[in-house]
Amino acid sequence: MKNVRHKKILELIDKYDIDTQDELCRLLLEEGFSVTQATVSRDINTLHLYKKNLGNGRQKYAIDADNDHELDEKFKRVLTDGFVSIDMAQNILVIKTVSGMAMAVAAAVDSLKYSEIVGTIAGDDTIMMAIKTVEDTRIVMDRIKSIIGV
Repeated sequence: MKNVRHKKILELIDKYDIDTQDELCRLLLEEGFSVTQATVSRDINTLHLYKKNLGNGRQKYAIDADNDHELDEKFKRVLTDGFVSIDMAQNILVIKTVSGMAMAVAAAVDSLKYSEIVGTIAGDDTIMMAIKTVEDTRIVMDRIKSIIGV
């Protein structure tokens, strides 16, 4: 759940100019995450977020660009640990995961920021990914297989 929450935090700070932990807590609660200010504080620390000046007397949380590689490694571990199988149907990839891991694995795949992926939907143990073309689907499937060593 922590990896999914971290992914959501990164999405929120990208979408909104969040300048306080309280504001981040409120947005996470609205998204269905049960968090405290202490949890958010630890997450900010773990994700190596910093306050970026916006120039108008305001600040916002941002990700340290030097930390992107570390986050990618965490998400690759989640992908590897949760993966069961992968199959394609035209331009759709279907990834089976360990029960309860689909959302975390989907967040891991999304963190890779493959331009070929149009969208990802996760259930409990299944992920469906819409890919731009059939050819791109093969490329993405091969990349995922190489990450997990299949």
